[in-house]
Amino acid sequence: MKHPALTQREIVGYGLGDMGFNFYWTNISTFLLIFYTDVFGITAAAAATMLFVVKIFNAFTDPMIGAFADRTQTRWGKFRPYLLFVPLPLAVLGVLTYTTPDLGPTGKLVWAYVTYLLLMTVYTAVNLPYSALSGVITGDARERNAINASRFVCGFTGGMIVTAVSPRLVEWLGGGDPAMGWTLTMVFWGVAAWLIFGITFSTTQERVQPVQQPATVRQDLADLRSNKPWILLFLLALIIMVSITLRMTSAAYYFKYVVNRPELLATFVPAYLLAAAAGTALTPFLARFIDKRKLMIGLMLISTVLSAAFLFVDASQIWLMYALQIALGLALGPKSPLNFSMLADAADFNEWRNGRRATGMTFAASSFAQKLGTAVAVGVIGAIFTALGYVPNAAQSADSQAGIVWLMSVIPALFTLMAAVLMIFYTLDNPTMARIQSDLAARKT
Repeated sequence: MKHPALTQREIVGYGLGDMGFNFYWTNISTFLLIFYTDVFGITAAAAATMLFVVKIFNAFTDPMIGAFADRTQTRWGKFRPYLLFVPLPLAVLGVLTYTTPDLGPTGKLVWAYVTYLLLMTVYTAVNLPYSALSGVITGDARERNAINASRFVCGFTGGMIVTAVSPRLVEWLGGGDPAMGWTLTMVFWGVAAWLIFGITFSTTQERVQPVQQPATVRQDLADLRSNKPWILLFLLALIIMVSITLRMTSAAYYFKYVVNRPELLATFVPAYLLAAAAGTALTPFLARFIDKRKLMIGLMLISTVLSAAFLFVDASQIWLMYALQIALGLALGPKSPLNFSMLADAADFNEWRNGRRATGMTFAASSFAQKLGTAVAVGVIGAIFTALGYVPNAAQSADSQAGIVWLMSVIPALFTLMAAVLMIFYTLDNPTMARIQSDLAARKT
């Protein structure tokens, strides 16, 4: 039975949730490494190793959280309750992660490991059910494109706000003490995110119900291992996240040590995020005329060329840096709603093929891949910095500067090229999904 069309209120309400998540994610991906090295006081190698280890550990908790969410039964549904009860502990852990205790080097490292591990685990306990929610709000392909476009427009907007506002909040709230500034800044973002998650909870509802309840967790995992579209989307999310994290994390070092204009970061990253939001908003229109698979391949190829071009930008060509950054935002903006819409398609494919639907476990692919991709990217950055002799808060050697430039250009370009090649093998095109949706509707009727 076809449900009534989604209202604009629900589309916007769902999308706002990702703004709340970016109050954490953008702070982590853009500022956490430089916070650890330049404020918290641990070495780049120790910080990169810690981020890598925690991300790897957390990546393997995601399937467990997805399985638990699939089996949650409440009067609010499977996934919405997590938006109601988990944001408060998430806010507390965000503050603790950006707190600098008066401890020795070993004590600080232990503090960083524990707080960051708990932060990312609890973050996933909200984010993964939120992502899975997009697969059960509606079964209509166009509506899925719309809610995911809304999600990432709001997400990019949230990221833009964070990159523009966080450095100013640190300075203002800290009064010259960056350690205190970061702690109070995360209090602000934690409260703001908590309020937004409440809006998302109250404006959405779960409509798509499985034909039968999930089987065992082992069966869910076996279904995913044999689900070729899911495997390709997992690898796609992993590769794209490596590319994006390399550029986002390296940007702070690039403007501080190569361009010698660290204040430009407050507009450079928001310029990308604003352009990405515009690209995201265009996704439903583009997907109406171009098959999602072909669209993704084209976007990844364009991103490859634009990212590689950054290698040839001189440190004085500020306008060209911004032009390429904005073009990259437009090209990469649609990839997130497309990827999440495809994950919902993979969940439908799984149910169509074997009669079992595990939406939370399916969407765990994205969270798993994001964390694994971030871990790989941070590991690459840490290894390059260590090999080239990076010294915090000091003039960098020519080799160190060259390494930072490569992290902003050629290395991420290689990963987007890999993503384009990968999508050649994706099979759930528009005609196939129309047939699957028709079969599923007939079964449920």
